[in-house]
Parts: sequence; C-alpha cells; structure tokens
Amino acid sequence: MDRSPLFETFARIPLALDRGEGVWVFTTDGRRLLDFSGGIAVNALGHAHPRLVEALKSQADRLWHVSNLFQIPEQEALAEALVGSTFADKVFFCNSGAEAVECAIKTARRYQFVSGHPERYRIVTFAGAFHGRTLATLAATGNPKYLEGFGPAADGFDQVPLGDLEAVKAAIGPETAAIMIEPIQGEGGIREVSGQFLRDLRALCDEGGLMLIFDEVQTGIGRTGRLFAYEWAGAAPDIMTAAKGIGGGFPFGACLATNEAAKGMTPGTHGSTFGGNPLAMAVGNAVLDVLLEDGFLEDVRRKSLYLKQRLASVVDGHPDLVADVRGEGMLVGVRCVVPVGDVVAACRDQDMLCVAAGENVMRFLPPLNASEEELDEGVRRFDAALAALDQASARDG
Repeated sequence: MDRSPLFETFARIPLALDRGEGVWVFTTDGRRLLDFSGGIAVNALGHAHPRLVEALKSQADRLWHVSNLFQIPEQEALAEALVGSTFADKVFFCNSGAEAVECAIKTARRYQFVSGHPERYRIVTFAGAFHGRTLATLAATGNPKYLEGFGPAADGFDQVPLGDLEAVKAAIGPETAAIMIEPIQGEGGIREVSGQFLRDLRALCDEGGLMLIFDEVQTGIGRTGRLFAYEWAGAAPDIMTAAKGIGGGFPFGACLATNEAAKGMTPGTHGSTFGGNPLAMAVGNAVLDVLLEDGFLEDVRRKSLYLKQRLASVVDGHPDLVADVRGEGMLVGVRCVVPVGDVVAACRDQDMLCVAAGENVMRFLPPLNASEEELDEGVRRFDAALAALDQASARDG
C-alpha cells in the first residue's frame, strides 16, 4: 500500500467503514459489525438515527453558517433546553470537547480576575484524567506521554491523586482558581469517583472561593443514565463541559456555567467562528429532544444494570483473561488481565467493535437506545472472543 498522505497520528485499524444503521456498521468490503465503540462515546443514538438525519437534512436546506455576529435561534433553543435541565444559567457553544474545556479554564480564570483576584489562575486536576489535546488541556491532563516533544507544559495546573482529599487541600494555594475533575474518568479506565468525594470538592470550593469544574465530555448527555453524571453525586459544579454525545455524531461541544461563574465572559473575551452553527444546533436539539422524552433515561439505567450483570457472568467464566466490570449507564468497562489490545482484536474477529482505555480496560459504549437483544448479542460476541483467546492460549501452552 502506498504511504498515506494523512498525518500519521493514528494507528488506524484496517477497516474502512461505509455506512451505519443503529448499532451496526458496514465496511466497504461487506462486513457487518456490532458497534460498541460508538465513535468513542459519541454516537449517543447510534448511526443514522432518523430524527437526527431529518433534522440535519432540513437545516441543510435552509442555512449552514452565519457566524456568531448574528443571532442564531437554534442556539437559543438548545441553550434554553440545557439550562432548563441542569444547574446552569449560561451556555457557550464550540466545536469539540477540548474547546469546551479551554472555555471552562478561561471562564474560571476570568471569574477570579473580575472578582478582584487576578493572581488566581491555577487549577487543581487529577492523575488519570484526560481533558483534550490542545496545549492547555494537555497540561491539565498531565500525562507525560501526551506532553512529550511539545515544549514546556502550559503553566497553571497542579495534579494530585484521584480521590485524595488531603492532597487536594495541600495543592490549594493563594493562586488557585478552580478544581477540575471528570465524575468518571473515561480515558483513564472507567474510574468512578465517589459521590462523597465530589461533594467534598464542592465544599472546598465554597469555602475557598474557587470554581468547581466538571469535565463531562464523555460522561454527559445520558451516557451514565442521567443527563449529566454530576446528578448521581448531588453536587453541582459552577462550570461544566459537554461534547461527544451532545451532537450524536455531529461535531460540537458546549461549556455550561452559572450566572456568577460566567460573569467575566463579556463581549470580546472569547469566541468561535463555527461554534453553535445552525447545522450543529439542529442536530443537538434533536438529540436532546430524544433524551428528554419520558422514560428514556430510566430505560438507559435499566438496560445498564442488565448489561453489567450479563458481562459479570462472562467475566466469571474467564478469570484468566478478565477481572471485573465497572461503570454506569452505557459507559461500561471490563478490566483485562491479558493485554487489552488482544481482547479488542479478538472482539473484532467476532465482528464487534470496542475501544480500550487506561488501566488495561476495555470500554463498551453502545448507543443509549440499544435494545436488550442487541446488548445480548454484544455479550455473546464478547464471550466468543474470550473463548477464542482461551483456545489460543491452550494451543500455545
């Protein structure tokens, strides 16, 4: 094969996907695969959901782009829906999760600046986090592997162990502006954060005049069985990010905040050329309409329990390969004993797509509207993949 003209920043799997229907994808050479990777937690309602397709087609016939120099009614509608369903009073629309996190960082720092504390710019973050690929969000992530070769890390981030409240207290100083955390670390390996820890962070921020930022790029928009994962803890942030599922596959992100937190974000302090464009807003409104229908999220929670129970029974049958099930909603992980890449490849041999995460974990990210029958089929293929690995190990042994 000739050398690709693309940047070689992805180790691409040799599968060319041509189209999708719900939980299924079809390759250019005719394979039909069960998609439990979900575009890495993006395809909240699966592929080619008819309401999303219709919303995009209808908007495409009318208006694609006008820029934020003008009012965009679809933005107002989606912002009203998000505000009406969350802690937030204000929303900024952008194009990706990393941009949403950048906006959150700027919002927190700007809040301190207009509150008379310009010295407060540092943000406490947590080991195992993933906040994006821009220079600032890489620094917030703090993973040396991602930072290598890009010069000095952006200043202003202090990383502490996840779940260590005393370490958080020790990291807070006169220059601290905010604490930023994912309610569940997705890329970090479906590492769940206790509700008590999140409530403790809320109390610390209240006591110290700090902003609490929840990065819900992966956990938001129904992925955990609530519209946003912070609802499980009963502790609301001041600022929150969303992306991935919010567009159901169409790229855009959002930063949500209270009126108080957003008071420094005045005209000229931030912007986006494409953020909140009519196409993205049309799809986002359709996604939220589906998620907020009566019983939808309750059904996600019910099916999540079913999926985790089925997976636990498979894990019990292959103790030399996999160890435990973790996660909430349709953000489910299985920790692997053998290299997770081997398990992901074995699943692909069974015509099933999954994605790896930190701590040697395989993520199951089916659409929120996947049926029990489709979840059963995913569990069956996972079991078959593990059985094939068992057989291969026996032969090699």
